[in-house]
Amino acid sequence: MPAIRRILVANRGEIALRVIRTAQEMGIETVAVYSDADRTALHVRRATHAVHLGGSKPSESYLDIGKVVAAAKKSGCDALHPGYGFLSENEDAAQACIDAGVEFLGPPPPAILAMGDKVEARKIAMKAGVPLVPGLQEEVDEARLAAAAKQVGYPVMLKAAAGGGGKGIRIVREEKQLLEAFHMARAEAKGAFGDDRVYLEKFVTRPRHVEIQVMADKHGNVVHYGERECSVQRRHQKLVEESPCIALSPEVRAQMGKAACDLARAVGYVGAGTVEFLYSEGRFYFLEMNTRLQVEHPVTEMRYGVDLVREQIRVGAGEKLAPVAEPRGHSIEVRVNAEDPNTYFPSLGRITRLNMPGGPGVRLDSALFRGMEVTPFYDSMLAKLVVHGADREQAIARCQRALRELRIVGVSTSLPVALRTLQSDEFRSGDYDTGILDRIDKRPPASRRELAMLAAAAARFLVTERVGAGAGGTRAQGDAAPRWAMLGRVERLRRSTP
Repeated sequence: MPAIRRILVANRGEIALRVIRTAQEMGIETVAVYSDADRTALHVRRATHAVHLGGSKPSESYLDIGKVVAAAKKSGCDALHPGYGFLSENEDAAQACIDAGVEFLGPPPPAILAMGDKVEARKIAMKAGVPLVPGLQEEVDEARLAAAAKQVGYPVMLKAAAGGGGKGIRIVREEKQLLEAFHMARAEAKGAFGDDRVYLEKFVTRPRHVEIQVMADKHGNVVHYGERECSVQRRHQKLVEESPCIALSPEVRAQMGKAACDLARAVGYVGAGTVEFLYSEGRFYFLEMNTRLQVEHPVTEMRYGVDLVREQIRVGAGEKLAPVAEPRGHSIEVRVNAEDPNTYFPSLGRITRLNMPGGPGVRLDSALFRGMEVTPFYDSMLAKLVVHGADREQAIARCQRALRELRIVGVSTSLPVALRTLQSDEFRSGDYDTGILDRIDKRPPASRRELAMLAAAAARFLVTERVGAGAGGTRAQGDAAPRWAMLGRVERLRRSTP
């Protein structure tokens, strides 16, 4: 029998269902937690047991550490799996589990704390010999701002020290934009993370976003499962990921993997984590470390034939890491979000029709069902479509076919944007960077009527739930925060309207 016999899954949606399925295969009982809005959710129905947490707002349910840990204790759980978002990168939640005698299936609190602070993470990375983007290794204030930017050299990037999920980031191309961008970055960081500290680094031109999946056990072993290319992004939110990154040479790939493992060792890491890098012109630079399972982990699983959740559970039970298999073929993941494909505005409603894709090498991670209500309380991601092919060309063709098969009626989705991306010459060539969507997705200026409609809808959302409580970025809610995306869209429309 496994050392861990019952796990509380402290999350919702597709990732909760994902963890429950692996636990069931291992003969482990599961306890789901749910809010008022999730009473009928699939993860609640599939778990062995379920505990009601409270109201629909994340602050009343999934983000309430006391309620979540109490549910784990009361239901006799040996361990707690945080998924991603919500409490997954919260050192207080990890410590609360330890204090309650419940295994937290994630890294120890000091590692979460160190890597959650982007300024501290850069200092640790520098000591570990990991290449950094040129910039200041400390927070910057208004008095030192202009001199620091001039020292680093334009264009520069202002980034939230406690950031994640694309929040609190501003690109500044010339000095006259600097002060306004600084105040905007601080305000957004304060609203999203409760911390307005900002640091400054060089903006890398034509960067590719490449990340390394690492896993560490309690015996000091650290391994990596290759890289994922995550450059197809809108407002720093990933939309399409693939593995491997065809731009990397074998030498750079090996160097990047070693750097990721060295950083994990430097912070005493345990469990699954991802070290993110920028890659440009043959060189790579440390970006950040996400101390959790990533949304895009299935891309790696498809190539390496590994169940990363199973490895997390095994590591939590004190077992040594399994050997890493040789990767096979090419894998692509597309995130399917409930949003208008023209405005990226979140879409709400009830799913009235659903058609799932299938066939060789196709995987759909979702908690969708016909009749499901898409509410404003949580992030907009509905599903992840993942495909595997013998090579990149087959994977692209397979992904396009599966995207056409997938039908979700009742809410608007990002499927057209994903399909347009995979059909583009730039993506198919493999020679692309983080600006690809801006080039593919050029739109005419918004009309005043559209701006007025979006502004009214934004006001309704903010009345439903205060932004600071419900859209806590990566550390609070996940890789997508629809309210911030919506407000950003409204602001851009305002500026572009004649």
